[in-house]
Amino acid sequence: MRSTKDYSAEIEKLKHEIETADAIVIGAGAGLSTAAGFTYSGERFQKHFADFIEKYGFKDMYSGGFYPFDTPEEHWAYWSRYIYVNRYMNVDNGTYRRLFELVKDKDYFVITTNVDHQFQKAGFDKKRLFYTQGDYGLFQCSESCYQETWDNEDMIIPMLDMQDDMKIPTELIPKCPHCGKSMTMNLRADDKFVQDNGWYRAAERYENFIRTRSNQHILFLELGVGYNTPVIIKYPFWRMTKQNPNAVYACLNHGEAYAPDEIKDKSICVDGDIFELLKEITE
Repeated sequence: MRSTKDYSAEIEKLKHEIETADAIVIGAGAGLSTAAGFTYSGERFQKHFADFIEKYGFKDMYSGGFYPFDTPEEHWAYWSRYIYVNRYMNVDNGTYRRLFELVKDKDYFVITTNVDHQFQKAGFDKKRLFYTQGDYGLFQCSESCYQETWDNEDMIIPMLDMQDDMKIPTELIPKCPHCGKSMTMNLRADDKFVQDNGWYRAAERYENFIRTRSNQHILFLELGVGYNTPVIIKYPFWRMTKQNPNAVYACLNHGEAYAPDEIKDKSICVDGDIFELLKEITE
């Protein structure tokens, strides 16, 4: 356990780094959205999926998404709700907005494994965002016959409005306009994940941001990143912090605030709820 003095000292160090850094690279994982109120179980899950819980005994939204429903009509009844509550519904308790207020006047870039679109909703410049794992708001061909994605809001809303008895009308089942196969979410789950032109442009902008600021005073600010996919954010942040003598690594995480020994002297680790931490930093 950190002492109160150590905790306060780390917060002050982080404030100073945010103020003085030439550039800030934000790496965001699921813990950030959890802190913002995007919980996948409990009251929120029960409120929107009571009928599915009663019928199938689902324990949380996430595990329910893997259930092999008998019909596509029922599959899309479940997933249209899933997408709506995690992509289009306003849930953020102010966490993302506070983060934006901290960095909006800085030279920043965001790389995230989150797929809920909350950065743009909070005001972040979409040209400074790289969603590596997809977006709940996009559909793709289930067979990835074409490297293209489609905005899905105009398809999701009718599914919500017209579903009955846990099924959507058959005519609302989304089909790929190229091959006629079923559409699916643009989420990285297997080798059929579509990386469209927008994905590659975002990746190029991120790589260019890193390359052109390689020797500047960079703050690598990691928020809520766990160990499910550490090769996307965590390990690269550690490596780049070690390589750049002017870089600082900051890790805000609940229960997993850690830095390796190689960069410990240039790291800030704060164990706590990210909502409360950002509130303390901004007030």
